[in-house]
Amino acid sequence: MRRRRERRRTRFRRRIQLYMRLGIGILLILMVVLVGMKLLKTGPFTNEYVERTGDEIDALCPEMDVELLTVNPYSRPGTEIGRINDIVIHYTANPGSTAIQNRNYFEGLKDSKETRASSHFVVGLEGEIVQCIPTWEVAYASNERNSDTIAIETCHLSEDGAYTDETYQSMVELTAWLCVKFDLTEEDVIRHYDITEKICPKYFVEHEDAWKTFKQDVGKRLDNM
Repeated sequence: MRRRRERRRTRFRRRIQLYMRLGIGILLILMVVLVGMKLLKTGPFTNEYVERTGDEIDALCPEMDVELLTVNPYSRPGTEIGRINDIVIHYTANPGSTAIQNRNYFEGLKDSKETRASSHFVVGLEGEIVQCIPTWEVAYASNERNSDTIAIETCHLSEDGAYTDETYQSMVELTAWLCVKFDLTEEDVIRHYDITEKICPKYFVEHEDAWKTFKQDVGKRLDNM
């Protein structure tokens, strides 16, 4: 009888030990899975990682006014963006309007509901930069390329779409910085026209030489970053 009880106790202890090993194994597997998911979410191929990378990239950031739009279906859907493949240059087609006025127009779409439109950044007439949407979210700017591009809207004084020197310089600085953030080159900078053949940005569509010079200037800035 005593031996039988001993055998039962031994089997019970072995069972407990087995369950403990299984529990520890399952816990370790869960930890590995959770760590893997975290790395996938914040790894080097996602915007969240790039946006939050440390001081070296942030130090290159041009001065800007962060005025994020309210999340809404018409200008800031809050949709997470995919890997950034290109930087897209646009123009407002609204001569004389400022960066903050264009930002406020995008904000107002949540109420007017007249269309879907927005941009990650707007560069103003005096070179001011306003950020409207985080770079890890979609902007309604580049049609079928919304999901893998960053949009820069640019202000201009006249109908021809030509830029002030201040606007142009900020465009170069902002575009180069975004290229650094997303591991791109000046060859990854495109016009809205290159996606849809819309005359946007007008001056760079109608003056191909000016567009080539802009890309070269972005490349020169990258060489010095």
